[in-house]
Amino acid sequence: MTPLSLYLCSLLKNNKLLICYNYLHTHGAPLHLVDRAARKTRLAREATMCTSSASGQDMTNWLWSIYNETKKQTEALIPVMSKNSVNPNTIFANNEMSLHDIEIYGFDYDYTLAFYSRHLHTLIFNIARDILIQEHRYPEGLREYEYIPNFVVRGLHYDVQKALLMKIDAFHYIQLGTVYRGLHPVPDKEVIAMYDGCHVPLENMSDFYGKSSHGHTMKQFMDIFSLPEMNLLCCVNDYFMKHNIDYEPVHLYKDVKAAIGDVHVKGIMYRAVEADMENYISYGEQTHAVLKKLYEDGKKMFLITNSPFDFVDRGMNYIVGKDWRDLFDIVIVQADKPGFFNDRRKPFRRVTDKGVLHWDRIHKLEKGKIYKQGNLYEFLRLTGWRGSKVLYFGDHIYSDLADLTLKHGWRTGAIIPELRKEIKIMNTEQYVHLMTWLQGLTGLIEHMQVHRDPASQSVVQEWIKEREAMRSQTKDIFNSQFGSLFRTYHNPTYFSRRLSRFADIYMASLSCLLNYDFQHTFFPRRTPLQHESPFWPEQTSAGALKMPFIPHRTTTEE
Repeated sequence: MTPLSLYLCSLLKNNKLLICYNYLHTHGAPLHLVDRAARKTRLAREATMCTSSASGQDMTNWLWSIYNETKKQTEALIPVMSKNSVNPNTIFANNEMSLHDIEIYGFDYDYTLAFYSRHLHTLIFNIARDILIQEHRYPEGLREYEYIPNFVVRGLHYDVQKALLMKIDAFHYIQLGTVYRGLHPVPDKEVIAMYDGCHVPLENMSDFYGKSSHGHTMKQFMDIFSLPEMNLLCCVNDYFMKHNIDYEPVHLYKDVKAAIGDVHVKGIMYRAVEADMENYISYGEQTHAVLKKLYEDGKKMFLITNSPFDFVDRGMNYIVGKDWRDLFDIVIVQADKPGFFNDRRKPFRRVTDKGVLHWDRIHKLEKGKIYKQGNLYEFLRLTGWRGSKVLYFGDHIYSDLADLTLKHGWRTGAIIPELRKEIKIMNTEQYVHLMTWLQGLTGLIEHMQVHRDPASQSVVQEWIKEREAMRSQTKDIFNSQFGSLFRTYHNPTYFSRRLSRFADIYMASLSCLLNYDFQHTFFPRRTPLQHESPFWPEQTSAGALKMPFIPHRTTTEE
């Protein structure tokens, strides 16, 4: 329980003031706040005098006095709260896990070992847009649209039949104000009318891997490569609406999906990146240092990626050096995840450095050789690398991590590059001030809603309006259209729910591993369930709040 909520407790429930005072004192709250809370007993006594016979003006005055005192208390807490900034280089735990138990480390390639600049998203958008025009006969006027870097966020849902992009929370509720048709928001009333409220039934949600299939009308965009696809969908929708062109949303979705797929499948993106590494690959994530640390400690390492060998080889040469393959015990390319984790039918095939395919049966996976396709069941049989001694890192929660943790018992680590930016925002004084007062105001509304007389309800309604405005303001701090990747107001997003289920740990980049030794145990924060008493010291992820890290120079991601 925060000092602010304890203050409310003393203010509104005079007979429990002593308990609250003792808690504040025991858990190290600033003494001046404790004394200030104690001095507010006079207001609590006045509250007991407020009966149904009190005049409306008296109730109004009393409620606003409580409001002003609470706000003053909030202001006093800001300096204390601001000191509790979170380290963006922390590894956060959803499930207890010790690095001491990990013998084998596996990696995806794109956005795990290799990070890309925003130029790559612009490239994918432009190529896919031109494919729509040239191969799918879409209007030439689409060329006027350019990639919008900060328009969308990862984890959004797209209603294929209604052509709407939106953010959905962990309970399948649409966050009003985040529903877009084209490049413009859809009014809340229209959204509620279309969905008979804000809830999306389970049968309409995306399938297990976030796809729109088997009757599911929603598609969830989970990987970072999907940002250009969402942009393009919105831009084409916008063009058709602006020019009053009648179109079938399902066809549009499939055409955009096909165009984006061609950018990857036909190798257009790969060739462009290989031709200009400096422009597209960000070399600031210390991938080499992480791999070297693991190698020197005797850890086994493997790579499983959907990307082709030539692309991976040139990228790793650029990031790590020509000897990068010496660090890995097994390298698997064009794995076709998530099918790799489920389809037992595809055998491994050896590939030479020049891309020549061998026809011989694979009896063991050897260091220094490159393998294509295959499946996890064969991988497990040939290596014996099973269970919780294996830790695999990837950026796609479904394609990289879900099957591994649910079916095979591997430990999983999610790479979430957006985390660093969001933590920096949360550390700002503006955000701390907003969230502290938002919590205080929410507490006021919760306690004071019991006064049902018209005067009191009028005041509470004003507070509710202020709270709604603040909630929108906190959303806009992260992204003006869709807000935070992790929150829909107070609820976790659907993305957050999946992240907490499928990833044992998560971090902004692999470089965060440099801050921990191989004996470190990650403990999840014990946050009280709604029915549990919060009367114990709140735990925070080790390193998040001023933990003395092992000295190591890290770079700042732009």
